[in-house]
Amino acid sequence: MNSVEVIGMGALNIDNIYGAGRLLDDDETVVKVMGSFPGGSAANTVYGLARLGIRTGFIGAVGEDVKGRVLLGSFREAGVDTSHIRVKPGVKTGQTLCFSDGLNKRSIYVMPGANSLVTAGDIEPAYINQARMLHLSSFANDGQFQLLLGLMDTLDPAVAISFSPGEIYAARGLAALAPILKRARVLFVNEKEMQRLTGADFKTGAENCLGLGCEVVVVTLGGGSEEETPDRERAGATSYIREAAGGYYVKTKGQNKTPVVDTTGAGDAFAAGFLYGLLKGEATRQCGFLGDITAHFSLTKWGAREGLPTAAELGQCYHELYGQQL
Repeated sequence: MNSVEVIGMGALNIDNIYGAGRLLDDDETVVKVMGSFPGGSAANTVYGLARLGIRTGFIGAVGEDVKGRVLLGSFREAGVDTSHIRVKPGVKTGQTLCFSDGLNKRSIYVMPGANSLVTAGDIEPAYINQARMLHLSSFANDGQFQLLLGLMDTLDPAVAISFSPGEIYAARGLAALAPILKRARVLFVNEKEMQRLTGADFKTGAENCLGLGCEVVVVTLGGGSEEETPDRERAGATSYIREAAGGYYVKTKGQNKTPVVDTTGAGDAFAAGFLYGLLKGEATRQCGFLGDITAHFSLTKWGAREGLPTAAELGQCYHELYGQQL
């Protein structure tokens, strides 16, 4: 049995979140909530999988400071293997400044810190190759992006790739990401990222990604009423899933009354629920339901990880909504 099923790799940050009633271009408003929380896209997803009982590990870097110890402690409390997270002396742990209206708009400013010091020497291919899946997200600097591209040539073909490029990597375009996309079992993007990545709407963009080799493309949409979109089929959908057999929407079932506190990390939570289903052998449509439920748990608290469910909580909600057991 593999000691670790899913390994994550990407930036490790402390998210400094400021919640305001609205985001500004050039104005003044009141901050209603502020707090610091462990973050990083792949890190949030790996944390979520660990909460669900999946054996996980992570590759990355933190500084030799309090924030680094907080990030390591958060992982260890969830049971994530931290033996391949390097502590870089003399540099600060990565941070973000996140301004959120608590609903659907955010502005994020990244200070990479130790994340920009991850080197090829910090990555042990043998550690990755014993896992079932490698879940990747972005780094801010080009050096680490080149490391990820090079890693594609050293991975055992049996290791599935899951990829959440985020805004930073989506902006590089399809051609730049092609070496990763052609290996990707699952690609996770939101609608805006898909447009930036492909220059096309999310349905056409998903087809383009499949053409490069992705097996499954998941586009999170954030829901929407019929008044908000002319596409009646899309109304109320929280995601669109495209695979070789075709595409379909995933719609919230019985959760639209969930009070939304903060959307930070909702996409990462969706990925955790989706991948959990995939690892358990569920069909992609059911994986979409599990991702949707997990994301809704995330929305109930500030920060990307505070509201994430246990396997028992996810299983109970899944059974109540869909009448199926995990």
